[in-house]
Amino acid sequence: MKFPSLAFLRLAPALLGVAVLLLAQVGWGFGGQDRLALGQLQLGGQPAAQAVPRPDALARLLWELEKRTSVEVSPEIAQVHLGDATALHRHPLLYLAGDRAFPLPSDDELANLRRHLQLGGLLLIDSAEGRAGGAFDQSVRVLLAKLFPQAPLARLPEAHVLFRSFYLLRVPVGRVIALPYVETVQLRGRAAIVYSQNDLGGAWARDRYGQWQHDVVPGGEVQREQALRLGVNLVMYALCLDYKADQVHVPFIMRRRAWQPQLPSIAPAPTLPIPTLSPSAQPVPPSP
Repeated sequence: MKFPSLAFLRLAPALLGVAVLLLAQVGWGFGGQDRLALGQLQLGGQPAAQAVPRPDALARLLWELEKRTSVEVSPEIAQVHLGDATALHRHPLLYLAGDRAFPLPSDDELANLRRHLQLGGLLLIDSAEGRAGGAFDQSVRVLLAKLFPQAPLARLPEAHVLFRSFYLLRVPVGRVIALPYVETVQLRGRAAIVYSQNDLGGAWARDRYGQWQHDVVPGGEVQREQALRLGVNLVMYALCLDYKADQVHVPFIMRRRAWQPQLPSIAPAPTLPIPTLSPSAQPVPPSP
């Protein structure tokens, strides 16, 4: 039987320490990579202050998402540029907000975004203008017509799974209700782009002291809660797509609505009379 050499025994503690450090680094890296990170899409040709009108919106949405669901999030909001195709693919949901006109991206940048969305990414476009049909809205429509000319924007039906991916919602609202609906670009039956003109980010944004940054009109805090719920639904849809459309989830959805289908009534069984014996039919006691 051979025993380890003296040199090996002297090196063993050092080797063990190196192995522990390497495993710790691998574990830390894996733990960071499996957290959800959202990307703030920043278009070229605009100053940063104008390109991101609601800089605190996504951070608050991620905070709410982690508190309300089992999704683990990364608190850092990445500023993503269309020229960086690798960065695009790291984020299942990209957020583009604006309150003014913007220049059309280059053909290469559009190709990067198109490929990302075709591979399963979701782009949320959020107008912070506070009204429908403004300059940002016109730029968005030019962008999407160039991006997917064969898939025009259309109103998202109220029965779409997006409105029940986590919460059950009826009217998609934001800081305002410029329109009582959102629009979408569908790719093979999947909502790849969701466009709201209701300023969702304005309802989400909260400062470092915990104060909401913008008033929500006309519904106040009830409307703000609905906007937060829509944000949660959007993230869950980006992660899970159409799994909620499966009929297996119907009982769960019914419980979430605090409503149960009425069971059919069952008539009670008729009471049968107990037979009695006449005196002549009484049993004869046994003889002693």
